[in-house]
Amino acid sequence: MSTYLYELPTTGAISFGDFCVDTTASNAYASHIAEATQARANLRGVLKVTKRTGTDDKDYLRLIKVLDDYLPYLHGIMACVVSGDIRLKSEPQFSWRTTLSAHLFHMSPRITLASLHADLASSLLTYAFALSNFARVTVESLGSYEYDRAISEIERKAKDEKLNFAVTMLCRASGIFTYVSEKVLLDWDKGEGASVRPPDLRKEVNAALAKMALADAQTLAIRKFLSKSAYDNAISPGPPLPKSHPSIPLIFKFHLECVSLYSSARALAMTLGSTRPSSSSSNPDSNAEVCVELRRYLADASAFHTALAHKWLGVDAGESGVREKGGEAVAWLLWAKKELEDMKESGLGIAVGRDREKRGRKGRVADELESVGVFLKHYKKINDSLTFQPVPKQQDLQARIPTGILAVHAKPYTLPSPAFGPGSVEHARLQTETLTLEHDDSSGDEALASTTSPRTYAGAGSYF
Repeated sequence: MSTYLYELPTTGAISFGDFCVDTTASNAYASHIAEATQARANLRGVLKVTKRTGTDDKDYLRLIKVLDDYLPYLHGIMACVVSGDIRLKSEPQFSWRTTLSAHLFHMSPRITLASLHADLASSLLTYAFALSNFARVTVESLGSYEYDRAISEIERKAKDEKLNFAVTMLCRASGIFTYVSEKVLLDWDKGEGASVRPPDLRKEVNAALAKMALADAQTLAIRKFLSKSAYDNAISPGPPLPKSHPSIPLIFKFHLECVSLYSSARALAMTLGSTRPSSSSSNPDSNAEVCVELRRYLADASAFHTALAHKWLGVDAGESGVREKGGEAVAWLLWAKKELEDMKESGLGIAVGRDREKRGRKGRVADELESVGVFLKHYKKINDSLTFQPVPKQQDLQARIPTGILAVHAKPYTLPSPAFGPGSVEHARLQTETLTLEHDDSSGDEALASTTSPRTYAGAGSYF
């Protein structure tokens, strides 16, 4: 299954010079304020170009680099406001389009957000979106390489590394979503109190996105984990498994953890729809739900990994060699087959307008359904002719499902050092130089005092 494709936002123009006043005696930050305005203008320009560019031609790497340039400047302004080196003449107003809200005709409204924290949160959200989409296009460029019988070992390993790169991008995105949820939005609340915000800037939604990005990363990690055996198994599908096949218990536990992450993310995302609308709110996006595409994606992904976990639990029972598990293997695979058939019939609930993604997921479900059928036929034949074990009921299997485990971890995010002001390299250098000069001056004063002080040798002041 492909990872989620985010719609990227756009933002309005703004000049930091309109509301930032340099309070230092030497106007030390005037040029930096102008540079911050230019960095944000560059971000706005790239987002506008990206919006007009086709899906296959979007340059996510360029957007990531522009955000890497802008964030230190925004951090510098925020640090100077806190220290008092920059004073705000008025509360800054930033306009952004929200892209995670459910709206009629799929129109993303532009809303105005007050405070520097709003721009920081929106910029970081865009950063995580870009990383996730960059991971997606990286994976799409690989194709189904692990099933290519003509691929060389060197080529397969090279594509494994690209797949691992995509995993890293998603782990970074997960860390950024967590940082927005647990740090930026909390600081925003402390500064002005909890205000009415769109779903994009709600703590619950960002916590959900962090879990989803980590689950997407784990999904790709499972694919890499199975790439060698998938190649070997493509020659002779089904049992017996090739010697290159990795640990089966690890596989179903990885899938079970994906189920847990996607399900938790969906529960968090659905919390907005369960709250009653506020009639007093003037923000048109304040009571919006999370867009249906995201909610369906989470539901589909959870269902798909549930079926795969049941499949591998069945294969584990069938390959164990334990006579008593013959019926259990059949039961797990029957359960997985039923789930995959339901998903195939429902079309996985893919939203309109994502035909290529829909075809890709349908193909993956069909492939897994075929694989389950091969294993089920083999283990059922053995159980019907050799082991003669009863097939457990579904509720009996439910109690045997273990806890999942993580194959990857989110990469914790920290803001880059400010481009100027307190906390920046330049500020630290100036402080060091000031301390050095003060030390040199004090040393000079002590030397001068020692040359002018009265002598204290023995007999000084005595007259003979």
